[in-house]
Order: sequence, then structure tokens, then C-alpha cells
Amino acid sequence: MEGNLRWAALAAVAPVAWGANYYVTRQYLPADQPLWGAALRALPAGCLLLVAARERPRGVWWGRSAVLGTLNTSAFFVFVYVASQTLATSTASMVMALSPLALTLGAWALLAERPRPAHLVAAAVGPAGVVLMLGGPGAQTRPAGILASLAAMLVSTAGYLLSKRWNSGPGVLSVTAWQLTCGGLVLLVPAALSEGPPPPVGGAAVGAYAYTSLVATALAFLAWFTGLRRLSAGTVGLLGLLNPVTGVLLGVSLAGEDLGLPQVSGMALVLAAVLCGRTRTPAATPPNRKGNTAEARATGRPDGPAD
Repeated sequence: MEGNLRWAALAAVAPVAWGANYYVTRQYLPADQPLWGAALRALPAGCLLLVAARERPRGVWWGRSAVLGTLNTSAFFVFVYVASQTLATSTASMVMALSPLALTLGAWALLAERPRPAHLVAAAVGPAGVVLMLGGPGAQTRPAGILASLAAMLVSTAGYLLSKRWNSGPGVLSVTAWQLTCGGLVLLVPAALSEGPPPPVGGAAVGAYAYTSLVATALAFLAWFTGLRRLSAGTVGLLGLLNPVTGVLLGVSLAGEDLGLPQVSGMALVLAAVLCGRTRTPAATPPNRKGNTAEARATGRPDGPAD
């Protein structure tokens, strides 16, 4: 149980960083170049992690890196960028709070990870809190932004489920590095063709890109995928509810967005869902009864049979 809490705390770094990233993107990065914004987020992070990993994909992992990079990086980052620029910080992050339900049900259907009753309750309570927060004063419901947020939720859920299914491959550092790098490279040609040269980087944008790439991408994705390997998909998905809470608090404290009773009530439900989902949650991958603990620790992979 103590080990699970440690992995959960590590995974929680990601949704908090992503919640703050909505504010950073909206306030400091250009609104009309989402493809370049996504590429400049992914490539520096991927290259940094590649230097640390010093490992190339082998065999099927060249194709898997491209698939995961397209879902978790290329498509996801573009949709999130559009949502960040067209919705209030709180609203953009709150729509993504529907992902725990999608991830829990997807893991049940595709990975045979049957959720505990507490997970199902939390997966229902969390979206209820999201609905309350979306209805609060100052909330924006621009169709393009809402659709972009929903698309980001769907492609990331598919990417996370595949990452979970393929967790018997290389170490998490290498997998994260290559999918970020592949995803960033995929964006370069479309960005150049549709948006022209990359945006100038200067002033506050330097710090914004640094935060977006190094903290909200390199650090956050490494923490998230590490947690996804060690815990059930439903548990990690519920931790994602910390994303909208961060977005709401930053929107209120830094962007001057309104905070009414519906949003406060919704936030309470969201936090209750996170706590509910943390009760008696087992690790997703059982120990390998054949024994290979030392190798698993050395490679950064959880014990267990290969996929």
C-alpha cells in the first residue's frame, strides 16, 4: 500500500503540471500557431529525455513509438493548444476531467482491469463535479474549444491504454523519450506548410516554452507513464482529476476568473472522487511469481509476464 501511494504521488505530478500549462499557454504563447506550439513543446522534451535514456527502439517498438507519439504527443498537444487558446483556463482543464471515466471503462473493456466499486463511484462523482464547475460563473463553452478538449481526451485515452497494454517493452524513460520525439517530428512538416516559419521566441515566451516543454511535458509525462506502469489505469486516471482543480485555482488566482458556489461544490466532488478512488487500490501488475525482481528494478519495468 505504501508503495502504491508513492507511485500515485509521482503520477499526480503530471495532472498538476498539465493544469498549470493551460494558463501558461493561454497567457504567453501565440494563439494562431497550434502546430508549432505543439512541436516546440514535444521536441525539446523528447531530445532531453533521449540524452538521458541513450536507448533506441528495437523491432516493433519503432512502429509503436510512432503510434504512441502520434496519439499522446502530436494529436493530443495540438488539441490541447487549441483548447487552451479558445477556452477559459478552468473550462479547458475541466473538460479533460472526463478522461478518468473513459480510461477506467477502456481499461475494463480492453485490458481486463476490472475496477473496484470505489473506482466506479469515483468515476461517476468526478464528472458530476466537472458538470458543476462547467456551469459556474464565467465558464466558457465555445464549441471549437469544447470539441478540441473532447478530442484531446479521446486521443490521449487511446494512447494511454496502448501504453498500458505495451508496458512489457523498453524502460519508461526510453519509451517516453521516443514517443515525444516521434510526435514532435511528425508535426514539423504540417506546421511549416500551414503556419509558416516558427514563432519568434523572446521575452516571457522563453519561460513559457521552457515550462511547457520541460515541466509540463518531459517531467510530467515521465511521471505519468511511470505511474501508469505501476498502478491500474483506473487509479492513474482518477489522479487526472487534479488537472481541473489546478486549472480552476490558477484561473481564479492569476487570470481573474470567477469562482462561484457551483464551481466550489464541483471542486469538492472532484477531490472526493480522487480520495474515493485511492481506497484499497492494488497495483495493476502483479508480482512475477517466477521471480525477476532485480531485472525489473534495473530496467524500470514492473515485475510480471511479458505482453
